[in-house]
Amino acid sequence: MGMSRTEKETEVKALNERFANDELVVVTQYSGLTVKEMSNLRAKLREQGAQYKVTKNSLAKIAIKGTRFEPISDLFTGPTGMATSTDPVAAAKGAYDFAKTNDKLIIVGGALGDKILDEAAIKELASLPSVDEIRSKLVGLLVAAPTKLVGLLQAPARDMVGVTKAYGEKSE
Repeated sequence: MGMSRTEKETEVKALNERFANDELVVVTQYSGLTVKEMSNLRAKLREQGAQYKVTKNSLAKIAIKGTRFEPISDLFTGPTGMATSTDPVAAAKGAYDFAKTNDKLIIVGGALGDKILDEAAIKELASLPSVDEIRSKLVGLLVAAPTKLVGLLQAPARDMVGVTKAYGEKSE
């Protein structure tokens, strides 16, 4: 049984919102994936902060019109799904990591903003750290400097105590 007109309109509207709000779209072909494998893919992408959606190609092509992702509309052929994220790396990282371990998921291409990406570009993007990883590294660097400074300032006092203790033990 097919989708009703109302369901199609709702689907197009939801897809259009996704294309309008997300930074990255990775288009994949999933032929041969089992339901369990598809669930694992969705879970892996959710961990990364991304989403995976299987959709009718005709609805995706209607929804993508007028968005910055319109140039990739020709990628929607065959059994197509798309990974999307607001993080410029998350969808690529999740889809690529899953595709490494499961050859049934094929990355066709995608787009980051208005830049069209091929499979090699998505692989490269997947190797970059996510925004959250960069933030945590930055915080670590900011905290490390004052911590080292405190350690350096305490060192002379600690050394003085050690010298005093050594003289005390020597005189006994």
